[in-house]
Amino acid sequence: METSARPAPDRGSAIALARGHWLHGSPAPSAPAIEPWIARSWQRCLAAGRRPQERVQFAPVSAARRHEAAERGRALVDAARPVLARLARAIAATQYFALLTDADGTVLEVGPLPAQDDRAITDIARVGVDLSERAVGTTAIGAALAEQAPVWLHRGEHFFDDTAVYTCAGAPLFDPQGRCIGMLDLTGVRVAERPELQHLARHAVQAIGNRLLRARPHALLVQLNWPGCLAASEGADGDGLLALDADGRITGANMLARQLLGLRGEGPWPADEVFAAPAAFLFDAAGRSGAPAELPLWSGLRIHVRASRPGAAARAAGRPRLKEAQDAWIRQAVDEAHGNVAEAARLLGVSRATVYRKLGRRG
Repeated sequence: METSARPAPDRGSAIALARGHWLHGSPAPSAPAIEPWIARSWQRCLAAGRRPQERVQFAPVSAARRHEAAERGRALVDAARPVLARLARAIAATQYFALLTDADGTVLEVGPLPAQDDRAITDIARVGVDLSERAVGTTAIGAALAEQAPVWLHRGEHFFDDTAVYTCAGAPLFDPQGRCIGMLDLTGVRVAERPELQHLARHAVQAIGNRLLRARPHALLVQLNWPGCLAASEGADGDGLLALDADGRITGANMLARQLLGLRGEGPWPADEVFAAPAAFLFDAAGRSGAPAELPLWSGLRIHVRASRPGAAARAAGRPRLKEAQDAWIRQAVDEAHGNVAEAARLLGVSRATVYRKLGRRG
């Protein structure tokens, strides 16, 4: 007789099944499926002598440690604030909110909070509160810092029963040397799952990392991507990004650039050893405009780059265009001639018709 397949358990039931098996030793025909990093976190919590039914204290770190974290994280917070403002607009209608922590899981900055009167929000949305795994068990914050990879965590996938009201996306933050310096968390309390927030969190941490990189002293900034993939304008956050010093050494790179170029360690890396072309080529490229330059890598692959020197965009924006400069000179000459167009034309060495035409263009 034909039998129908057993329906797959829903998300909540599957999590409950996994908790019963992994945390309470309930028998199961087979180990319920769960993300390996969640199982590793649960096991670390159990090994530390913690139990899921314990009450969780969302305690702030000491005043001295909070001051130290604030000083150490000042550049990170400065780089993150504009990104958190953009995030707030993107998630405003979802009841999720953003938290920024340091590498120890201490909250450094909190984004705008939803209009939701809930103790579970005020417990965690405080600068200085310790949200590390050792303090509050399995969370996106502790997992992202431990795994150094983006994570998604829903309700009962948290270790403690007290934290089963949260749903969160987390992504680690890296400095220009590739060191993990904190994480970004998008959290909701008793909300529907929105796994697409993982992409938003990853995009936000790349934007923050790029702001940190651009703020460092550098002689040259290089955007790079595969041919046909480089953004059309400078300042885009979807490209690889490198900072070079005056000696042609790569002193900083965002995570995408590290992946594209296979960079390891903290650098610096001589650009000549990364690109199969002299570093001077990159500096020459900074003086060109238009299509990106194509460079070979020692692997045989080719990559597109766009290079710029510090302040180049600002200088270009502040430099008057030629027509604007000509109009300004003519207006100044007419003013100095007290409105006498013939005298102004004589001083400028142009015809009166030219002066009249330029004045007409300016209205």
